[in-house]
Amino acid sequence: MKAAMIFDMNGTLFQTNRILGASIQQTFQKLRDEEMWEGEPPLESYREKKGHPLSVGWESHLSHHPIHVQGKMNDAFQDILIQNILSGMGALYPNAEVLLSYLDDRGFPIFVASNGYPHYLQTIMEYYSLDRWISSCYSIQDIGSEDKGELIRRVKEDHNLTHGVVIGDSRSDFKGAEKNHFLSIGCAFDFSQEKEMLEADIVVSDLMEIRDYLEKVK
Repeated sequence: MKAAMIFDMNGTLFQTNRILGASIQQTFQKLRDEEMWEGEPPLESYREKKGHPLSVGWESHLSHHPIHVQGKMNDAFQDILIQNILSGMGALYPNAEVLLSYLDDRGFPIFVASNGYPHYLQTIMEYYSLDRWISSCYSIQDIGSEDKGELIRRVKEDHNLTHGVVIGDSRSDFKGAEKNHFLSIGCAFDFSQEKEMLEADIVVSDLMEIRDYLEKVK
């Protein structure tokens, strides 16, 4: 059996940067309207927390607000993200569909393991018809942990995978691959950090470099 290809979604297949800024602005405007926030939203901080579950951001920036307010804003943010995807603001990365088609044609099992929420991920899957190639899409909310390694383990166990490749853009992806004895490929795209890329086994700047790598080692 060929190695399973386990993709992160945000910053790897989907260009989250196209909707993140506007979505955060819209969400914090709701807080300003309720006189619960002053000034500009902490966009850069959210970018720095890329690769972490969204709850980390709300707990950090709304630490002085009640938990129910944090939950309310998280729900609002999810709804806004989805609206912006459906309005066409987002996009897949260049060559994402070409690479997925290549992998599918050659019999590589393809999965997604993401810190994104289920409805958000399903919206991306449906809007871009990614189920043409991707067998299953896993959310961190599918497990009782925020550990990406445990999410990848779930994919591994559900599908009896003996070997695989984790493709992502953050340390959590690479550590998750290592924990499961899989190869890791780092995507040096928009939100990736050079220091974290050092922890990946292989680094690419374009998704088609993954095809080139597979052609060399087959």
